Amino acid sequence: MGAARAKGCARVMKNVFKPHRVVLIVLAVALVAWCALSLNWTWLANPKYQMLIVQGIWRTIWIVVVTMVIGMILAVPIGLAQAAGPWYLSAPARVFCTVIRGTPLLMQIWLLYYGLGSLFPSIPWIKQSDLWPYLRQAWPYAVVALSLSVAGYEGEVMRGAFKGVPHGQLEAAKAMGMSPFTLLRRIWLPQALQRVLPTLGGETVSQLKSTPLVSTITIMEIYAVTGRIRQDTFIIYEPLLLLAVVYMCLTGLIVLLFRWLEGRTPTRTA
Repeated sequence: MGAARAKGCARVMKNVFKPHRVVLIVLAVALVAWCALSLNWTWLANPKYQMLIVQGIWRTIWIVVVTMVIGMILAVPIGLAQAAGPWYLSAPARVFCTVIRGTPLLMQIWLLYYGLGSLFPSIPWIKQSDLWPYLRQAWPYAVVALSLSVAGYEGEVMRGAFKGVPHGQLEAAKAMGMSPFTLLRRIWLPQALQRVLPTLGGETVSQLKSTPLVSTITIMEIYAVTGRIRQDTFIIYEPLLLLAVVYMCLTGLIVLLFRWLEGRTPTRTA
């Protein structure tokens, strides 16, 4: 066992330290050292900017997590309606996916924020309700817009995933007397989610890269924070480099998370 592990480690080290990879590692280290020593990073010592950066990263993370969860909760019935629903459910689901996928996300955010957001104050019962303190802020409109975007794209992906489940398994489950809900819960949905998991990782990365759009409606996520730092300090490149590092780190974490999930997902349904 120990010999096999040592042999595996040696194989990994051999693959890592191939000549072209060594050259790339050296270049990357040299680039990082040059950026650290030659550029102006004094603004990072300012507690004000440190707090803004931490808050911006946190807002970016929770926006991605919340909108992906809500979007997938909506995408499952949308995909199911298109795959096996009656026409009065499948037709609206197809129209929804077509509209969401066919229009820019920035336009959808602006329609919700500047459209509904400007309409609500003129409705007395909304302005006097308990929801008004939330509806007057920008983040609910960003969450709704990004969640609907995920639902539109992943709803179409879920449609293909539901249709990709072997029809024979569904017929066998019906022959065994499974109710439609039990069949969905134990066979159809698990296999569809298993098929869509690699795509879901890519969608999560795309969602992360879409979060800068919410800065256009005054939400201070990490992109907006770096923009404010550039305006305050007149330093251009360093905040952008920090932004790139933050996005690359978050992207790496997302990729590792979904690879871990794929590794723990069984290859077949019992």
